[in-house]
Amino acid sequence: MKIAVIGGAGVRTPLLANALAQSDLQVDEIALFDVDRDRLGVIGALARTYTPKAQVHDDVRACVRDAAFVFLSIRVGGIAARARDEAIAVANGVVGQETVGAGGFAMAMRTIPHAIDYVRAIETTAPDAWIINFTNPVSVVTQAIAGSRVIGICDTPTELFGDVAHVLGLEPARCFFDYFGLNHLGWLREVYCDGRPQLARLWADPDAIARAYRAPLFDPAYLQRLRLLPTEYLFFYYSPDRALENMRRAGETRGAAIAALNDQLFRELARDPANQRKTYERYLASRSASYMQLEAGDVSRRSHGEGSGEGGYDRIALSVVRAIHFNTNAIIPLNVPNNGTIRDLDDHDIVEVPCVVNASGPHPLAVGAIPETVEDLLLRVKDFEWLTVHAASSGSDADAVRALARNPLVDDSLLAARLVAALKPW
Repeated sequence: MKIAVIGGAGVRTPLLANALAQSDLQVDEIALFDVDRDRLGVIGALARTYTPKAQVHDDVRACVRDAAFVFLSIRVGGIAARARDEAIAVANGVVGQETVGAGGFAMAMRTIPHAIDYVRAIETTAPDAWIINFTNPVSVVTQAIAGSRVIGICDTPTELFGDVAHVLGLEPARCFFDYFGLNHLGWLREVYCDGRPQLARLWADPDAIARAYRAPLFDPAYLQRLRLLPTEYLFFYYSPDRALENMRRAGETRGAAIAALNDQLFRELARDPANQRKTYERYLASRSASYMQLEAGDVSRRSHGEGSGEGGYDRIALSVVRAIHFNTNAIIPLNVPNNGTIRDLDDHDIVEVPCVVNASGPHPLAVGAIPETVEDLLLRVKDFEWLTVHAASSGSDADAVRALARNPLVDDSLLAARLVAALKPW
């Protein structure tokens, strides 16, 4: 089996290469392509310390030819573009983050045209390949490239599932997680273990609710009233002023912090090539420890150890490939067309829900009606996503302003116009 990665110079590529090499899949080649040839050479060499099957390609069609799975994980403009987007957003008094608000919008605008071009190349060169999209913002990009063999993935839901199970003292493998939403806008409605609902125990214990999150993002009393457990990114929607103030106090955005970490990584890889894996693993530990720190204003992010064992980019990617290849009927939260799953959304809307995954792909499980407490937010963000897809296709500034004004974190046409002018070129 051949597996290809478009965006192979990304820092998560060696993780994926290692997961595939250690798996029970019979992988013959892990083909890597990226427009940044110099960086791809460094990451490709690092990936080969995990498996010799990682091979660098100069041409995208050669990379994907005969592939059974193609991972799309691109970052147009690099991490510098993310840092710029987030800084502009904060300077204009709104939350800056690469998947939500103005930052997510700018990333989508510059990414969607390239993602569409790559999908066309895959469809003509490897028409039977499954396209696994991990490109942020996952929900919007997957919406733009949606097709019968396109699946959006993210590790955020499974991280939440594992953490909640840990707090409840449950084995995740025995649990079903009733979850719904959009990528980075999702809620856990219930946890069933051996068929029995479990979250009543959590609602009765505010301290346990707090421990379900690795950073102090949500007021437990509020979640008790909501009777839903949001993924971490809902923090930006529920507490935008707090997130913005924390970013200003920190003096930098997450994008700028990651840019500094990445620069350090590549300097150390060049300085000490004999210890590439140790250098890389230190980098991963530093990056993970600082996740959501700036936004939450918390310098002591808690760890839940291994949690479910299902979180992380490499693990969710591997679980999807295995479920399709081995026809396992595994239940995995994925970004797929709604097709009646959530009653309040259209069939073509990309949603993030648990899916039964087998050789014919993902099959979303019915969610039904969503709680009224989150309905307006979910519908508005989905509307924003469609408007953003249209704006990225049309190239019209007026369409861009209309889309960004629809975003709940902007919600103003004049502010949207200022942001569009500042964020361009995408």
